[in-house]
Amino acid sequence: MKKVLIVLFVCLSSFTTYNAADKMESLNELAFLKLTDHVNEIKTLINTDRKYNSKIAFFVDMEIKSGKNRFFVYDIQNNKILDQGLVANGCGSETGIPGELKFSNVPNSKCTSLGRYTVEKSYVGMFGKAFRLNGLDETNNNAFKRAIVLHQYSAVPYEEQDHYIVNSQGCPMVNEVFFKRLEKIIEHSDSKIMLYVYY
Repeated sequence: MKKVLIVLFVCLSSFTTYNAADKMESLNELAFLKLTDHVNEIKTLINTDRKYNSKIAFFVDMEIKSGKNRFFVYDIQNNKILDQGLVANGCGSETGIPGELKFSNVPNSKCTSLGRYTVEKSYVGMFGKAFRLNGLDETNNNAFKRAIVLHQYSAVPYEEQDHYIVNSQGCPMVNEVFFKRLEKIIEHSDSKIMLYVYY
């Protein structure tokens, strides 16, 4: 047990510029370590390919329940969360057991797909403005075929809830106010922003 605590302390200490007070408000220790691992993975990817935004990335931790903030706008250069909000998971991902989700890349499954995406060009659809997502992994490479997009929906609450929120058809679906902030970041980016959905 002592070894585990020492490793945990060293890992947290090495993540230098992140404000500890901010971390404790939004994430528990394990969720923070998981986020750190995925941030490092994205850093490795963007360092090998200049087409990706090297300053900002989006992360979604689907293990956090849907009533809590689990969509994170992350400052890669300064190692800190800049913004966060609620995001719905696909209705097909529900297992009937609260807090347990399943995932699929299969068309018509209505499931959330895990993996790395790039945020692509916008279009106007049934939910207004939305951003197409391009899946980069075997677990999400049907995103275009499945019409998996980042979009807004009025039924997604803005504030955190003590209960689970509405489900999507498989898309990462966010509140309209939060979407406006994401939209501003995406539209002002000269390179592709990464979105990493994990569990």
